[in-house]
Amino acid sequence: MACSKIFSGDLPELINEILPYLRNDYKTLYSCILVNRLWCRLAIPLLWEDPFSKKFPKNYRFIEIYLHYLNDNDKAKLNEYGIITDSFPTNTLFNYPSFIKCLKIHEICLSIKLWNENISFLTIKEQPGNFRKLTKDYNQDMTLARFIFLLLTKIFIEYEANLHTFEFKVLNTYWNKDINDYIKSTFEIILQNPNFISNIKNLKFLSDGLANNLLVFIFLKCIYSNCNSISSLYIHALEDNNADEDLSKLINSQQNLQKIYFDNSDYYYLKSLKNSNCLNTLRIIIFHNIYLYNLEVNLFSEVFEQLNVLESVHILYCYPLDSTIIQLFNLTKPFKLKSLLMDQRSILQIEPLKLLLQKSGDYLENIGFETSMNNELKLQLLNLIKIYCFNIKFIDLNGFDNQNILPAFYLIKNIQRNLNYISINFAKFNYQNFDRHVELSSFILRNLGQILPNRLEYLSLALKFNINDLEVFINNSQNIFIRKLLIKNIFYHTCENLLPCIKNSIMREKRVTYLAIENNHVFSNSERNDLFDLKNEVEEFKLYGIQVTDYNNLYIKLHDFINELY
Repeated sequence: MACSKIFSGDLPELINEILPYLRNDYKTLYSCILVNRLWCRLAIPLLWEDPFSKKFPKNYRFIEIYLHYLNDNDKAKLNEYGIITDSFPTNTLFNYPSFIKCLKIHEICLSIKLWNENISFLTIKEQPGNFRKLTKDYNQDMTLARFIFLLLTKIFIEYEANLHTFEFKVLNTYWNKDINDYIKSTFEIILQNPNFISNIKNLKFLSDGLANNLLVFIFLKCIYSNCNSISSLYIHALEDNNADEDLSKLINSQQNLQKIYFDNSDYYYLKSLKNSNCLNTLRIIIFHNIYLYNLEVNLFSEVFEQLNVLESVHILYCYPLDSTIIQLFNLTKPFKLKSLLMDQRSILQIEPLKLLLQKSGDYLENIGFETSMNNELKLQLLNLIKIYCFNIKFIDLNGFDNQNILPAFYLIKNIQRNLNYISINFAKFNYQNFDRHVELSSFILRNLGQILPNRLEYLSLALKFNINDLEVFINNSQNIFIRKLLIKNIFYHTCENLLPCIKNSIMREKRVTYLAIENNHVFSNSERNDLFDLKNEVEEFKLYGIQVTDYNNLYIKLHDFINELY
């Protein structure tokens, strides 16, 4: 009865709660539009929260729907650029500009650029030489793009959009210099309308360390002077020491800062947390690619001792960790390390890491090793993780060899209870070790199926596949359901056709929900093919309830996964 009421639209309050969970499932949301007026009214705002970031398939004509809202003066200016505004929609069913929630400046700039290149030929006046001039003249293209960007910003402000995400990049490249120029103008508009950014919850700021320091200062000041609602903050590569003070002001201006992601910078940004306003609100800290050499004495321990509600810490490819780990032993509070990703720079000695796992191993949920990491260290780490860590959910194994693959399998078997994501990648083959990797791939496929948990959310295998080994793996894992299965088949001379084997077992037994398969030549990225491009095959799998997906779209980068999950 309750279900029938839901689908008939009699319980709008339930529909209103359910549909937001489909926020990123565009296909389902499009279907919801067709159910009835209520579902349409609830689904449309979700589809228009962030249209600029939507990947494929992408239709840039939505920009023209926004431009429909321009006043006559602005439309006249567009006409001067050769854009026929009469071709824009004459009326709309919804107040689309008010729905936007995510303002990602570079995504908008890129969308405008691609719209100008790929779509504008449908709207540009047919005048002698005019089309050629608009598409070939870089300066005029940039002037038009700059103008449209400012128009869109004005439209969003005028129609009272309520942003929850603001993403901003300051990069020192030729294309980005042009973007940086008119970003300044955008901030002038925003400063005249501070309510536009007053309710931001997620702020993401990226710099390449070579960018205009004045623009960085303008950005940070604009935010901390007009917004105190940020709960999630992402900072990438602020190289200017003067930005340290502005970052501290930004952090101290927030009333409910719960998550900080420090990316690709030096340790001194940790200072901005010391004695800050977020000591009783900050729950999550992520460090990615942070240089920790010459860490100030006790800085790490002093900062973490002050954080009263911290729930998780994530250390991703930071280096070197030895001195940092030593500081942790002065902590009187638990150090809730949830993620640890390492490469050759991370660890110089095994003993500090052993002490870290003794202290925090019970909290650890995500672990990863890069190919570049010393094999002897990997072997010792695998044994330590097996002893101290029992709650691993995601394990990312890269570049193992015959000496340490068996301990890695012992670890997988030992942590089955919570393990839900496995990635094994030996894709970086070369002439010198190709035969060894072929042998190793065969060993993995013939022995992995027996040790997998009964159910996996995600399994990604980048190996040298052959049909015999694949059949052994499928038979050994026949009672295991894998929601997302990714296969990257690395081949050297010829590539075996794995599809018949996969169809006879995985497809007909409906053992997966999402499937991605890519064949990739060892030495040539151009020689690659994706099952997703074979439309007839995609439709056949769909008949069995299996959605074939583009490999790169289904593949999980662990550091991105951690950022999205926590």
